[in-house]
Amino acid sequence: MASLEKTIARTFMEMAEGLETGSFGPKPKIALTGMGSEHGEENAMKAALIAASKGIDVYYIGTLEAEGVTTVKVSDDEEGHKVMEKMVEDGTVDGAVTMHFPFPIGVSTVGRVVTPAVGKEMFIANTTGTSSGDRIEGMIKNAIYGIITAKACGVANPTLGILNVDGARQCEIALNQLKEGGYEFEWASSARADGGAVMRGNDLLQGVPDIMVMDSLTGNVMIKVFSSYTTGGSFEATGYAYGPGIGKDYEKLILIISRASGYPVIANAIEYAAQLVRGKVFEVAKKEFAAAEKAGLSKILEARKSSAKASAAEEEIKCPEKEPVTASIPGIEVMDLEDAAKVLWKAGIYAETGMGCTGPLVMMSEANHAKAEELLKAAGYIG
Repeated sequence: MASLEKTIARTFMEMAEGLETGSFGPKPKIALTGMGSEHGEENAMKAALIAASKGIDVYYIGTLEAEGVTTVKVSDDEEGHKVMEKMVEDGTVDGAVTMHFPFPIGVSTVGRVVTPAVGKEMFIANTTGTSSGDRIEGMIKNAIYGIITAKACGVANPTLGILNVDGARQCEIALNQLKEGGYEFEWASSARADGGAVMRGNDLLQGVPDIMVMDSLTGNVMIKVFSSYTTGGSFEATGYAYGPGIGKDYEKLILIISRASGYPVIANAIEYAAQLVRGKVFEVAKKEFAAAEKAGLSKILEARKSSAKASAAEEEIKCPEKEPVTASIPGIEVMDLEDAAKVLWKAGIYAETGMGCTGPLVMMSEANHAKAEELLKAAGYIG
């Protein structure tokens, strides 16, 4: 009887807390390492208390104590990280927020920001770690990691955009192949007049896609700028920090913050972790990886690695006689421009390279445009 009464009491308590916080069911248990911050432990504890007020069981790993938060005492930062990792591995907590963590190759973090133009949230895929030793393969995987994270956070059909960095066009080609193979996702369209899935700086500020894909080094810079552009850089004040480590068959929920992260960002990061727990992120990950594999992900990545692009640069190719270039083909990586032009030279088409407002271009006469497009597609320079 006493056991039944306790169960009923616990149920009513959870319902009361759910009405207060807007979250029902068992509280997610999230650990936070508080030592090592440039703003002191008090900054981290303040974040822990804010998160705890939102229906999260926060385990603070450090030296401070406060009502409403469970403190796990440690003597220093190094011990704190060991304790945190053990708590995640043995299931004492559902996830953790920490200032640094050595993710294996293949795992990288999906950040989350609030964009300044319209206050829209956007996922940055990705911000720390390395999805692959190959830049473009890494970006392709980052797109999938971003989709997993957004869906686990309740975005049912997230839109995808690729930041206009080196590798963007090749990443777009591969993701379109994946889409054609049956992997379902929706492209965003740039807010600029010419649209397209490759995004510019304007789109970053406006949060045009739900997920902005890029390499993790660029993503790391972006998350820092978005977090602290109003504070001069020393105090990260907005957003949800660097996010969870996502990767195939990786099931440790560990989210990264910075030593410069202020308490509002740390509190948001804890809430981000709790959302991922409630959204069953690892179940979502299994489904998305299975769907991507069924659509041919491994074959696409392997074909990209082993494809022998016609490297015209290795041959001595004579430039055809010059003629007016009134047409152009965008979407070629800047590092591939010269080789792409020489593919056309080899076919007797005069071509020049240039840089338009949307990026690199190969230019030719209007009469040769269709043939040039066909040749560059066959050689793998455009999709």
